[in-house]
Amino acid sequence: MSGMEGDKYRSYLHGEGELNTNWRYGGPPNYDIVNKLFEDERTKVWPPGSLEEKVQNLVKSWEMEIFHKASLEKLGGGYNPQLQTSLPEELRCYDPEKETDESSHKAFVTTFPRGFAFEVLKVYTGPPEIVLKFRHWGYNEGPFKGHAPTGDLVEFYG
Repeated sequence: MSGMEGDKYRSYLHGEGELNTNWRYGGPPNYDIVNKLFEDERTKVWPPGSLEEKVQNLVKSWEMEIFHKASLEKLGGGYNPQLQTSLPEELRCYDPEKETDESSHKAFVTTFPRGFAFEVLKVYTGPPEIVLKFRHWGYNEGPFKGHAPTGDLVEFYG
């Protein structure tokens, strides 16, 4: 999946097959800034064509489609299913129950203006069921719901 026209990490973004795509924000996204963050700070460089590279690019393509292609079913915010919480409402600075696709997207792109990079650290099993370890990271360089940016690295592993 590497070497794709327009973006070397994501497929189904440019080309003949995407001419009639209904993009949620008016056109295909540009990943140049987050790709630079990824390339500068990743901890693994996988060989071209390796299972790890294919899985990494597959996840990036899936994430692009779920956030930017309007024809997908409404999901109530791309990250909302992963950000469920049992905190009392008064302690929630981000409440996935109240966020929409648009408000969730705006919060993340405002808070992380260079994006939130993703890398595969290890693939434990191959197809058809893939189990992997990953790192997802970005920098709090924009405001978040009334809180000033800190510049801090925000990262999680899964």
